[in-house]
Amino acid sequence: VMLARAGKIDPDSLESALEHGAYAALARARIASPEAVLAAVEASGLTGRGGAGFPVGRKWRMVAQEARSPKYVVCNADESEPLIFKDRVLIDTDPHQLLEGMALAGYAVGADEGYIYIRGEYVRQAERLERAIRQAAERGLLGDFHIHVHRGAGAYICGEETALLESLEGKRGEPRIRPPYPTTFGYRGQPTLVNNVESFAAIPAIVQHGGEWYRALSTAAIPGTKLYLILGCVNRPGLFEAAFGLTLRQVIEAFGGGLRPGSTFQFALTGGAAGTLVPPALLDVPIDYASAAKGVALGAGAFLICDQSVSPVAFLRELLWFFEQESCGKCTPCRVGTHAARALLDRLIAGEGRPADLAELAALADVLQYASFCGLGQSVAIPLKSALNHFAPAFAEAI
Repeated sequence: VMLARAGKIDPDSLESALEHGAYAALARARIASPEAVLAAVEASGLTGRGGAGFPVGRKWRMVAQEARSPKYVVCNADESEPLIFKDRVLIDTDPHQLLEGMALAGYAVGADEGYIYIRGEYVRQAERLERAIRQAAERGLLGDFHIHVHRGAGAYICGEETALLESLEGKRGEPRIRPPYPTTFGYRGQPTLVNNVESFAAIPAIVQHGGEWYRALSTAAIPGTKLYLILGCVNRPGLFEAAFGLTLRQVIEAFGGGLRPGSTFQFALTGGAAGTLVPPALLDVPIDYASAAKGVALGAGAFLICDQSVSPVAFLRELLWFFEQESCGKCTPCRVGTHAARALLDRLIAGEGRPADLAELAALADVLQYASFCGLGQSVAIPLKSALNHFAPAFAEAI
């Protein structure tokens, strides 16, 4: 679906993209109606691919039903999550697919303007998108829909949609109180549709082939396909597209080429930095947005495979250091909690742990989860709790 033209087209050539079907779905939609596009997306069962898994069609319908205008379509390309590079691959291999998906969204919800908020480090990708926008606009392929590329300034928090909107408006990137939600009060206080690059990239194929076709691609509870990333101690690291319901064992063996010679599976970080540390006992759990309750998070679809050489305690410390650095500082639980947890893990790694440290770590995880203002602080508890639950002996050795 999303990688159908990857490697087959020249990403910098509009003619190459058109030869392989680019903008055909948009042309077809304009002959039909905005309602037909909405109905196809709803029928597909497509869920958001940024990690939360919210139904895309439902979000589109909310914006479409808003009477106020102007409306905006915003693409979240602030791919600053460790392990994740799927959006970069989509932009580098087929930028016109993303533009077509956004234009279809604009047509469906009644928006004439779109923004791609891209992380500042993606310099080449931003230039590629700007080139593609110029090419499509010169040929009139986007119609009255105007797309702008906005470069971020390297803040992880701006991956959260309301912080992204604050930054897009020229303010400090901090999350907003919700409600109101972006669908009613988003960019410049107007109804705004915010979706991930991967979500938009799936739209042209859904509109072209229909919602039922998309549903049939997966036999799992969640329809369609997903981009996955596998890294670490495997023979074939990289990115692939597949249906939902894969187990971690399948990911490692079928797509990662198995573990490297001399490596024994110890744990995997699944979902991204804010994912779960998964022990060998959970290798055969089918992975989807509901599997986090069983101990294996899907998140943005990344799997970092760690062997016997990696200490779960030291690994967790690196995750906490990242979250401490990237906390926007808006709320005390996240600002102070990430620092306190990281400092405590430093002490454990140095061999200066105390018997009460594990209980304190667990308490900090609860504070982060239940008292943090936004998803950044709340999600820090996920790797913390999973590590404490599954790797208690490693922590005990550090005391």
